[in-house]
Amino acid sequence: MKLLRYGEAGAEKPGILDASGAIRDLSGVVGDIDSSVLADMEQLAGVEIETLPLVEGSPRLGPCVSGTGKFMCIGLNFADHAAESGMAVPSEPVLFMKATSAICGPNDPIIIPRGSVKTDWEVELGVVIGKRAKYVEESQAMAHVAGYCVVNDVSERAFQAERQGQWTKGKSSDNFGPIGPWLVTPDEVKEPQALAMWLDVNGERMQDGSTKTMVYPVAHLVSYLSQFMTLHPGDIISTGTPPGVGLGLKPQRYLKAGDTVNLGIEGLGTQHQVCVADE
Repeated sequence: MKLLRYGEAGAEKPGILDASGAIRDLSGVVGDIDSSVLADMEQLAGVEIETLPLVEGSPRLGPCVSGTGKFMCIGLNFADHAAESGMAVPSEPVLFMKATSAICGPNDPIIIPRGSVKTDWEVELGVVIGKRAKYVEESQAMAHVAGYCVVNDVSERAFQAERQGQWTKGKSSDNFGPIGPWLVTPDEVKEPQALAMWLDVNGERMQDGSTKTMVYPVAHLVSYLSQFMTLHPGDIISTGTPPGVGLGLKPQRYLKAGDTVNLGIEGLGTQHQVCVADE
């Protein structure tokens, strides 16, 4: 299944894609794509998608998951990205948190915050938790995954690395967490460690990678994180980015108002963002 949320920000309705790629309204079946649905996907198992109301036009797509409690990100999880960043491959996963207030729809604008001089892009595979996970063995980890989505881990590098404290300040500005366009259930993602991923800025290919080069795969990350905190339905793990970010270019290159960003992951859909300056 490809689950989604559509409508104006703050008033999204649940939806699902049919075989032709059209949006069908799920609001007669569930109230939202949230923790209660992710924890019990069986309630969607018998839905006859083609009988659901067809959503006309091209509505705004919201974040594909509602009510996320934790937005966890893994740093330097691609060896080639670590190299371009001038940093060593970590001996265990590097975890940082992104504020949930950064979450937005896949095609909402990237808002460049006041004082920003180094707003950057990062295409990443998002893993959405469906089943509570605490002290989970790696062999059992995938049973706790509700699905996958595209994430753009937008980052302000000066806030991240040149200001005091942790990375969170450079990762959490409004609209720095586009997710979607949809949540793809595991039955449609046969091998999450073999997905092509890409990102363009103003039509120029900047990132062209694959999840197969991740240092720590999805199962390891779910198990690892569950040793430190309980993972709950709706939590998101953003699993790291391949090389090609603005920080790693020579000379470095960053986003400015008017730039466009397009990105996608094989089988998980695409995102499109226009950069605007915060007021």
